Amino acid sequence: MTNAVPDKPLVYVILGAAGSGRREVLADLIAGGLADGDRAAVLLSTGEVASEHDAALTNVSRWTWSDGMIAAGLPEGATHVFFVTDGRINPVDQIEQLHAWITAVGGELGRIITVVNCRLAEQHAALLAWYEACIHFSDIALLNHREGVANKWMSEFQTHFKKLYCPCLFEVVKAGRVKNPLVVLDPQARRMSHLFDIDEWTGLNLEGVEFGAEDENGNLIEENDDEPAKKKDKKKGHPNESPEDDEDDWKPEVDPYLLRRIGGRREKEIPDIAQYLG
Repeated sequence: MTNAVPDKPLVYVILGAAGSGRREVLADLIAGGLADGDRAAVLLSTGEVASEHDAALTNVSRWTWSDGMIAAGLPEGATHVFFVTDGRINPVDQIEQLHAWITAVGGELGRIITVVNCRLAEQHAALLAWYEACIHFSDIALLNHREGVANKWMSEFQTHFKKLYCPCLFEVVKAGRVKNPLVVLDPQARRMSHLFDIDEWTGLNLEGVEFGAEDENGNLIEENDDEPAKKKDKKKGHPNESPEDDEDDWKPEVDPYLLRRIGGRREKEIPDIAQYLG
């Protein structure tokens, strides 16, 4: 794996419910997935209780969720920062804030990883919607705590996401370890959400770039001052009926999980994970 530039560390977001074994899996990823010279750091939520696996993690500090905001800075000198979300509060709220936080602290998103507690998900069918939200934002899902879980359920769980055409990779965890940590940490985007992709257009210098419709040979069509230019249909290459739609093309996509109704509640609500945890 190519080392990250020290002044712009890769940030890996670890989603999952509390008690899913995220820190055990994370210790394996750090031990087997980083190259010589990489320096790992872990940010744990103050809402996460101590774990026996904390001792296997290096350079651990805590972040705080306060009034719906993330209070933390990037650990100094780290090339890879693993941000473990609070497993008892809404993951969508945290992802929304992480999008702004990673940019503000000067980091770069590596991957978003969901650790699935298969036993918990099998016991509570309602949590499928919760995991749908997590996996919507994730590049890879790690199936953990599979002991005692029916093979039929495991198959149906993965098939459900295949039917949704979800590009997220699914890998199994065995005894707290993944088969290939390098594959898990490869910073190639495979998530359904485009929330973090918007940043790719930020700061581009578009001076001198011409925008307009093209003819069938790819030549730019000159606009007539007496007639507003019409937008070319992207699929067919023909103008649409309404030129006013041009403005909509430049509006950033709003992730379906971030849409809100009047009054502030999200349009796509998910279960409160805390109600299913001991």
